[in-house]
Formats: sequence, C-alpha cells, structure tokens
Amino acid sequence: MNRRVLILGMGGHFGSVAARAFRAAGWNVDRYHRGTDMTVAARGVRWIINAMNPPNYHDWEHQIPEITTKVLAAARDSGASVMIPANVYVYGREPGPWRATTAHHPCTRKGRIRAEMEERYRDLASEGRSVVMLRAGDFVNPESPTTLLNRIVLKDLRKGRITAMGKPEARRTYADIGDLTQIAVALADSADSLPGLLDLGYPGTRFSFRELADELAGQLGRKITIKRFPWTALLLASPVWELARELREMRYLYDMDHAIDGTDFKALFPDFEPKTVQRLVFEHLYMRGMKVVPDQGAKMSTQTSL
Repeated sequence: MNRRVLILGMGGHFGSVAARAFRAAGWNVDRYHRGTDMTVAARGVRWIINAMNPPNYHDWEHQIPEITTKVLAAARDSGASVMIPANVYVYGREPGPWRATTAHHPCTRKGRIRAEMEERYRDLASEGRSVVMLRAGDFVNPESPTTLLNRIVLKDLRKGRITAMGKPEARRTYADIGDLTQIAVALADSADSLPGLLDLGYPGTRFSFRELADELAGQLGRKITIKRFPWTALLLASPVWELARELREMRYLYDMDHAIDGTDFKALFPDFEPKTVQRLVFEHLYMRGMKVVPDQGAKMSTQTSL
C-alpha cells in the first residue's frame, strides 16, 4: 500500500512534528518547497498534509486562498487525499461544546478566511475525494519557543508570574502537537478508505490561566502570580506591527469559555487519552530546566495583578 505523504509547511509548528511522526511510523515523507509546482510534487503521494500558513498571520487575505487553490489542483491531479489541521476560528461566538454540526459564524476576518477555505475543501470532498479536517484548539509544544504559551504566557515564569491573555478564569481548549500528529498518522492509515469529509474535533486539554498558575505553583513549590496581557499596548503598536493587529482580532477567544466536543473522536479512538494539564506543565518545566519539587499535598495559592 502507498505510504507516501507530502507535507506542506514542514518548517511550521504542526508540519515539523508531523514529519517526525510520519517517518517514525514508517511513511515516506516528502517536503514541499515553497515556489515549486505543487501539482508535480504531489504526484504519487497518498496524502497531502496542508500545514502551510503564513507566519504571524501575514497576508492571510491573499495567501490562504492561493495556497488552497494549489492544494485543490494538486489533489485533483494526483488523486491524493487531503488532511488539514483545522482551528476553531470558524465558530466565532457560537455556544459550545463545538462539534462538526456547529454552524460556522466567524466573528473575525481570519475566521471568515478560514471558513471560506474550508468550504472549498468541502466541495472537494463532495466530488468523492477523502478530506480530513483535524480540528483543535491552540497548539502547545514544550520544544517550540514560538507557541503563544511559550512566547507570551510563560515568558516571565522564572520571575514567578505568567501572563493571562484573557480572563484568568476562562477555560480554553489546547492541543499538544505531539498528541495531535500521532492522531494524524493514525487517520492517514485508514481515513481514505471511505470518500468524503471527516471533520474531526480533538477535545485536547482544557484549562484556564488560573488553573495553569495553580498547577505551576504546585509543581514549582512557589507562588505564581498572574498579570494581564497589555492589549492596550497592542492597540498603540498596531499601525506599525502586523502581528499586533492580528492578535487583537482574536482577543475574544481568550475571554470566553470554549470546548470541543469529543464524542466523535472517542468513537474513533476510544483508548486515546489527551495529556493532562499536570503532564503539560511538567513537560514545559522540564524543557526550561526548572526543578519540579515533590508533591506537597496542596497547591500554593495564586494572585492576580492587573
């Protein structure tokens, strides 16, 4: 059976870890090089994994549709199935838990761009092609300094504080990239046996900034304070800093409780258990070389500074 996969965006968060996971599982992994003919690159592959996103949300308005057009053409020419790491932007402020049947009502420009992109992949699936949307919340990866968790939230951890990008009590959904790419590999083995769309939500690990601070305090044996992210400063920087403009648009996701329904995922992977917040915290501390103290039986309290 063909076990060749073409990964787009192999230098990014998802693509780099996915490449390792597929190789470890015995797949032949081809890397797509930007600027080359994607249709030619996809010939002879079983799956196209589209993990290509412009860094720091750069020029999504034009680049996402261009990438989508190329992927669709390559899939139609080669007959390859397509897998996309999908996000939750398309749901906007729809009440959760979010699932495949939840209406797409994006409330941001980036959400609209992603919703339009997904519609084009749905059209491909309606032609009898196999399309998988592996949907998850914010990526976490203790090895990557550029995830928002590492780049912003835990930036000042050695000083005894974390930065909450929204309401400290809002519970949000996160996906460990190591877990998520293992699921991608498992899906690649059989998800193309039936044509059509599989929109699969990964429930991941759900916690608030308050719960994160509590867990950090318990494992470090010290008090951890919570400071608020300076959204006002981003507003002032927006005219000259593209990432500041793009992050501001997504602020709502840090202030609202949200969750991904795990019913469909559990039906496919009944024995799979996402990492706990305790495990995620331990791995991030380990990668920072920060000493974890023995369980003291009670977590230390946290404080919030505004």
